[in-house]
Amino acid sequence: MTIREQAYQMKLEAPVLAGLSDETRNRALLAVADALAGNAQDIFAANAEDVSAAKEQGVSTQVIKRLIFNEAKLKDVTAGIRCMVDLPDPLGQLQLARELDEGLVLKRVTCPIGVIGVIFEARPDALIQISSLCIKSGNAAVLKGGKETARTNKVLFDIIYKAVTEAGLPSGCLFLAQSHAEIDELLSCDGAVDLLIPRGSNKFVRYIMDHTNIPVMGHADGICHIYVDDEYDQEMALNIITDAKTQYPVACNAAETLLVNKNAAPQLLPALKERMAAVNVKLVGTKEAAGWLSCEVIEDGEAFRHEYGDLILAVKVVPDLKAAVEHINRYGSHHTDSIITKNDENAAYFMRMVDSAGVYRNCSTRFADGFRYGFGAEVGISTGKLHARGPVGLEGLVTYRYELHGSGQIVGDYASGKASFHFKDL
Repeated sequence: MTIREQAYQMKLEAPVLAGLSDETRNRALLAVADALAGNAQDIFAANAEDVSAAKEQGVSTQVIKRLIFNEAKLKDVTAGIRCMVDLPDPLGQLQLARELDEGLVLKRVTCPIGVIGVIFEARPDALIQISSLCIKSGNAAVLKGGKETARTNKVLFDIIYKAVTEAGLPSGCLFLAQSHAEIDELLSCDGAVDLLIPRGSNKFVRYIMDHTNIPVMGHADGICHIYVDDEYDQEMALNIITDAKTQYPVACNAAETLLVNKNAAPQLLPALKERMAAVNVKLVGTKEAAGWLSCEVIEDGEAFRHEYGDLILAVKVVPDLKAAVEHINRYGSHHTDSIITKNDENAAYFMRMVDSAGVYRNCSTRFADGFRYGFGAEVGISTGKLHARGPVGLEGLVTYRYELHGSGQIVGDYASGKASFHFKDL
């Protein structure tokens, strides 16, 4: 069966999945968590083969870090699944109830999107998170992982699929695409696939966006900023900067640019130089910043549009808060940006004026994550402004429909004046 044929079959079965009770979907999720734990050694063995092959092929260290699936990641994803089970059912939630006329009631109720295609690179844990979120939200999912983790993905998918179908989910709830050629076929499945969510490099996401008519939700860049205001706590600033850059530098929510108020620079930058040297972070910066840091000089402007995904941090000294906000809005990717300040007024201005999916005060950009937001997991980060924004959890995977409950009413009566509306929210 081709991807297109499979997608159309899943489209037909999607309402069956959507109609299952929350209890059934939760039971399937718990079965997945148990099955993953029970088959851990098979997963680790497949992953070891993937990692070994990637090293032989000269895959970069950053990518290899992403494709490793170990005890810690298994513990995280299974904890996320169990957390998701405890979340309220996202389906069937009443968002609006309005009486249009006596005996004519309009309701707006949440429902699944339908069939979601998720294409991701080098992240085995992403397959588990995505599958789990789709199950909980009643969506069917076509999954396509990167070739670097093909063995791991196959083992994970087989475990998950067996667990959920035995728990009562329809056979068309999940499908794993395995060949690279199937990506382009999946991109052509408009009419069957309702939404695409790509996770990967800037180049990869751009390719998806440019080669399909299916709506795409996601982000192409993760250029996150930290701005240190002139009223700040230095130790707090250094700890936050260190975490945002080094805790997982390949992540899209790792800090790439540090903006420092000119009044904070004389004290902060020498201390930053020492702290970053201790954690092997290379600093680059504008001429003014380099004067304090003795680092490589980069030109102000377009050089700050770069996502390093590595232990490299770009630094710029700015005259004031307004200049920092203008820099972020011009050169950032509207992902996640943080201000470090003691000044409530400045913090409020930053959060109001920075045009990003996540705006933080006095904390690391690495908190931009579905699990850390209490969503259980995420299918990705959206920097768009339609439907979903920021970490996309359950709420981002549902839409709504209008239900109109009548008692024989016809529009002709309202058009002629025989009947009239008297809108009343219930």
